[in-house]
Amino acid sequence: MSTSQKVAVVTGASQGIGAAVVQAFRKLDYRVVATSRSIKPSDDPNILTIAGDIGDPATAQRIIREGVKRFGRIDTLVNNAGIYIGKPFTEHTAEDFAAVTNVNLAGFYYVTQLAIAEMEKHSGGHVVSVTASVVDQAISGVHSVLAALTKGGLNAATKSLAIEYAKKGIRVNAVAPGIIKTPMHAPETHEALGAFHPLGFMGETSDIVNAILYLESAPFVTGEIMHVDGGQSAGR
Repeated sequence: MSTSQKVAVVTGASQGIGAAVVQAFRKLDYRVVATSRSIKPSDDPNILTIAGDIGDPATAQRIIREGVKRFGRIDTLVNNAGIYIGKPFTEHTAEDFAAVTNVNLAGFYYVTQLAIAEMEKHSGGHVVSVTASVVDQAISGVHSVLAALTKGGLNAATKSLAIEYAKKGIRVNAVAPGIIKTPMHAPETHEALGAFHPLGFMGETSDIVNAILYLESAPFVTGEIMHVDGGQSAGR
């Protein structure tokens, strides 16, 4: 199989934003390594699916190893996997903390480390992580401490990695969404959730996909946290 086509790895790829990102990269003729806990095999020979816990180092190793074995290279990593547990801070359990840090932090750390190591081999690549707008502008009534702790950490790590790897031709960016219409939000909640944004409505999956594709195509942009949030991060 030719190794001239670019290859993207997408985490949290079985539904919502992740599934849409996979299809968007396929339309750009990328080969894709798609992973999530529950992902099913694909009929598309240019999509390799790998099921597993993204916070487990062994899963990260399998993703990169099998991706390189199948497609020969890794050009782009989209860290989309993430979970949110909305509770008052004092009601969070040790299990809540472990679950959120496992996906949001460990799920970024291990696969990003391995992907960048592959990108270094051909002096180029792009990492883009999906974080959260609420980490920059807390909203009264929205329980966001674990999101701030983890997704806010990814924003900081994005800038650190962008500087560390700039001279090696590897760009690192993030997209910080507001509340997006995905399967995790029932339709009857959309009006209330939309009111959390100055524009007065929720975002669409396509808004996040388009932001990721812009960053992918922007060779002069690195270390950027792109807010796609209906004005949420600007204030309320």
